[in-house]
Amino acid sequence: MTKSKPYSPQGSGWKTLGMYVGLSAIAVIMLLPLLWLIGTAFKSPSENIFQFPPQLIPTEPTVQNFVKVWQTNPFGRYLFNSTLVAVLTVSLNLLFCSLAAYPLARLEFRGRQLIFTAIIATIMIPFQIVMIPLYILTVQLGLKNTYLGIIFPALASAFGIFLLRQAFQGVPKELEEAGRMDGCSEVGIWWHVMLPAVRPALVTLAIFVFIGSWSDFLWPLIVVDRPEYYTLPLGVAKLSGTFSLDWRAIAAGSVISIAPVVLLFLLLQHYIVPTDTGTGVKG
Repeated sequence: MTKSKPYSPQGSGWKTLGMYVGLSAIAVIMLLPLLWLIGTAFKSPSENIFQFPPQLIPTEPTVQNFVKVWQTNPFGRYLFNSTLVAVLTVSLNLLFCSLAAYPLARLEFRGRQLIFTAIIATIMIPFQIVMIPLYILTVQLGLKNTYLGIIFPALASAFGIFLLRQAFQGVPKELEEAGRMDGCSEVGIWWHVMLPAVRPALVTLAIFVFIGSWSDFLWPLIVVDRPEYYTLPLGVAKLSGTFSLDWRAIAAGSVISIAPVVLLFLLLQHYIVPTDTGTGVKG
């Protein structure tokens, strides 16, 4: 019979320290491109942006790059378009995904598992395969060069249905039964009981959908050819031709485009915490 080794607090401390050092190194490596981008956006024309080792902090910081980009391009319009498209995409995605996930999670009907399996199987289909049929359908519906045409492929997602279905399945049945005793219909239970109970999952899905919609470049490039409907990714791509690869201006435009996403995450990150839905049930 072998004896187990005694617990060594000192060894555990070194292991924890090594883990934190490794994670910190990975975080620094991942943040370096972002820090270089921000530093380049504030550098003056006299500073070298390609020197090695890179200089992350500008010696002569200036906001002229932002002013130049804003004055020579309709970035206000691009920002409005991206905001409108992202807000509509998030709202409609949460609505349709939750409506689809609720019956798949809580109602009993024939073919439920088959429908859910078919929905999940669509995750394996690359967007490039369905891109041409989607474009043809969008044109036939008269949605080209419209906001609805931009958000059309993202009205619902298999990932969103899966995420909310799993969240709905974790809601105690007692809450659902209490809603029925109060006279709620299925729609009422979905709205008044289920959605508040899975709010963390809704916020998580909203952040994922917002980031995906905000940073989407390929689909808006295909379905939009009028500058008044350009989103921020298309506007930033346009900078490479406007300023003949002026990296300071391109970096300034990129910082403008990513700032709302970072701000949204900082505002909503404390909501991405699992909540105990069972606390609403009396013992």
